Amino acid sequence: MAAIITDQLRILNAKNFVSGVQSTTNSYYTFIGLPNSSSYQSDWDTNPPSPKDSLDQNNDYWDTMLALKKINPSDISQVVRKITWQSGSTYGMWRNDITRDNPALPSSSLDIYDSNFYVMNSDYKVYICLYNNANPENNFNGGPSLDEPTFTDLEPREAGSSGDGYIWKYLYTIRPSQAIRFDSTNYIPVPSDWDTSTDNAAVRNNASNSGQLKTITIRNRGVGLGSPNLTYTGVPIKGDGSGATATIVINNDSKVDSITISKGGSGYTYGTVDLKSGNVPTGTTSPVFDVIIPPPGGHGHDIYRELGAYNVLAYSRFENDTDNPDFITGNQFARVGLIENPEAHNSSSILTSDKASAVYALRLTGAGYSSISYTPDTLITQTVGLGSTAVGRVVSYDAVTGVLKYWQDRTNSGFTFGGQKNSNPTYGFESLKFTDSPSSGGSLVIVGGSGNLAIDNTFTGISTVINNRTYYLGQNFVRGVAQPESKKHSGNIIYVDNRPSVTRSSSQKEDVKIILQF
Repeated sequence: MAAIITDQLRILNAKNFVSGVQSTTNSYYTFIGLPNSSSYQSDWDTNPPSPKDSLDQNNDYWDTMLALKKINPSDISQVVRKITWQSGSTYGMWRNDITRDNPALPSSSLDIYDSNFYVMNSDYKVYICLYNNANPENNFNGGPSLDEPTFTDLEPREAGSSGDGYIWKYLYTIRPSQAIRFDSTNYIPVPSDWDTSTDNAAVRNNASNSGQLKTITIRNRGVGLGSPNLTYTGVPIKGDGSGATATIVINNDSKVDSITISKGGSGYTYGTVDLKSGNVPTGTTSPVFDVIIPPPGGHGHDIYRELGAYNVLAYSRFENDTDNPDFITGNQFARVGLIENPEAHNSSSILTSDKASAVYALRLTGAGYSSISYTPDTLITQTVGLGSTAVGRVVSYDAVTGVLKYWQDRTNSGFTFGGQKNSNPTYGFESLKFTDSPSSGGSLVIVGGSGNLAIDNTFTGISTVINNRTYYLGQNFVRGVAQPESKKHSGNIIYVDNRPSVTRSSSQKEDVKIILQF
């Protein structure tokens, strides 16, 4: 059975996904993770491996997660391919009949959305090309565009005086706030509220008020079309719509010089220029025209369908915050991803905070704690009872506050970084938690730094005062131990991207832009 998933379903899925992210009943987060990528693959930074998709692999994504940043309603947008206007380039034009049997010209694309039929100019204004000077003399490939469109008129027109033949229609302007979040190397945003926004109302309303048809192209200029140098007006366009007429100019050779829409009419899904009813001579060779049908509702009615907005961009900024330092510094991350509806730690409620730590933390105390160091990604241990050892890996250590952040994964309890089983793990098969209350034979001492410090089980809180200065710790400590703010292995990880590692420092920020293709 022959079947296809249509572009319109892809556009619908993208639109529904954006609506789901923006809904107050959901919480979507971008996460960063995997501080020790070279342990998984020595050449990770030059050749990151493709992520693996399984429920088991999702557990590893959670175990090596560092922090999460909430995607707010203004951080998500449908996007389309970025096509920047350049003088001398030949662009495609809108057609509703592009298929594998009728490729777009000049690109030979088999889908209108893969052809370059719209542009963004240097002022972030977006235009659709309704005519690219395609004619029999250039084999319908069109010609170079010489005039940059800059106007915001509602009706289509030429962009300048070069005579390049292009007809452009203004659609919208990308706002500065949109450009910061959603302009990328390959994509530009479309307005998220096209159907209701007053900013777009003029273009949207013009689509239905100004007449449906905008363009007719000449496939054959005909021969011997009566007397030369005549103009025929009110030539009807027949089809399943009504009211559209054209103006035809005959040149000195008694061929068609040009044809333009004089009235756009309405209701057309196909159309033919009726030369006989317009009293246009058919000559020895009758001219042939293509009536170009706009998208449903007209140009500018539904920007998502018109431009093919079946991609989505999610934006997050990971920026250090002294009041809520959930984003680690002094270590790397080599993985980003998206999570739908993670839950808060020790709760069945969906996480709603703007940012959240995904790692464990200890508040340490002891002589020289401000000069002791812990090497990122190395092991730390605590004897939690006779013959029982908790094991973790260092994320970072703050020598001012004495906060040691760490993570625990399966590599400490019987598995290798590649996921194979280790029959003789150093510390046994059970993953034990660090504790402020070790049992008989245990200790509060944390081993693994340049010196040994102990969990400060007298400290409870989210901030501390040192030398009359308040330091916020980002996580809530109870007797010196802090849990992740997100519940491990909750929600749905819906996107993962392995990247070359990025080292975070206190003075930098990262803008993470994730493209989802539907």
